[in-house]
Amino acid sequence: MAEQDGRDATPVRDQGILFDDGLTHLDENAGYRGPTACKAAGITYRQLDYWARTGLVEPSVKSATGSGTQRLYGFRDILVLRVVKRLLDSGVSLQQIRTAVGTLRERGVEDLSRITLMSDGASVYECTSDDEVIDLVQGGQGVFGIALGKVWRELEGSLSALPADRGDGPVAEADGVDELADRRAKRSTAS
Repeated sequence: MAEQDGRDATPVRDQGILFDDGLTHLDENAGYRGPTACKAAGITYRQLDYWARTGLVEPSVKSATGSGTQRLYGFRDILVLRVVKRLLDSGVSLQQIRTAVGTLRERGVEDLSRITLMSDGASVYECTSDDEVIDLVQGGQGVFGIALGKVWRELEGSLSALPADRGDGPVAEADGVDELADRRAKRSTAS
């Protein structure tokens, strides 16, 4: 494995679409004009124009080169527009979204459609595996996730080796000594 900036750089294989049942194949080179992109993403033309001018989501098929020219957005561009809209709808500020997208781009993520994003309304997270999540708003700060199913299985394994009590008899410790009762008895005999 190659190492960059102190991190292991694991090559990522393109798995493509795992389940394509019922999905139509869209032309990757097809371009969609602004009004079509807006309708598909559920945003206003004003938002689209602002995000393009400020570099948040730029058209990949054809950029506007001056007055009267049309931008053409590709399918993946519209996918990113829709994700930005969903993040806005979940309460994430545009500034935080911009920071998250910037962090991804700094890390070399060019195709935002190939990652998993999550949000709690306050931040944006990239899910990199089942137990690693990166907080993109906090500059790539790693956070951890707890897969409860895994903890459940580990606990089942641990408890299977320990004694269980049904609660219908006297409470006793595993070695037969109730430490608290023993201390109380010693205290009452000392007084």
